[in-house]
Amino acid sequence: MKFTNTVTINRRPAEVFGFLAHFENLPLWNYAISETRKISGGAVGVGSHYRQTRTLPTRSEETFEVTEFELDRRLSIRGALGPFHSEATYLFAPTENGTTLTNTMNLQPSGPLRLIAPLAASGVKSAVAANLGTLKRILEKGRPT
Repeated sequence: MKFTNTVTINRRPAEVFGFLAHFENLPLWNYAISETRKISGGAVGVGSHYRQTRTLPTRSEETFEVTEFELDRRLSIRGALGPFHSEATYLFAPTENGTTLTNTMNLQPSGPLRLIAPLAASGVKSAVAANLGTLKRILEKGRPT
């Protein structure tokens, strides 16, 4: 299942990118994540690995890897996110008043979930859109990056 959500955030691309690329911020704007921590050394970039604790749909630990890191332009991760093998890409486009953030999710279900995934697609897309709305509110309130 693949879908895209777009949100305009009244902050510069560098600020939006900086906040998102600090993946430890994920629990602040993604209601299903309680903790995210870097488990690889060095600066954040392609090849960085993270472990996070998910609380929904069930409590679990998962890992992901940064696969694209173009400063202020593009950020992608890949890993087992919830019940899916996932790829998430964030594109940052400057606007007159801030940033248009486009998030594309490619979620590949396995096992019995493959049968019901098409029915859940709109719900998952809506949940991701709600998370992006939370991200927008946080960044527009001026929370430090």
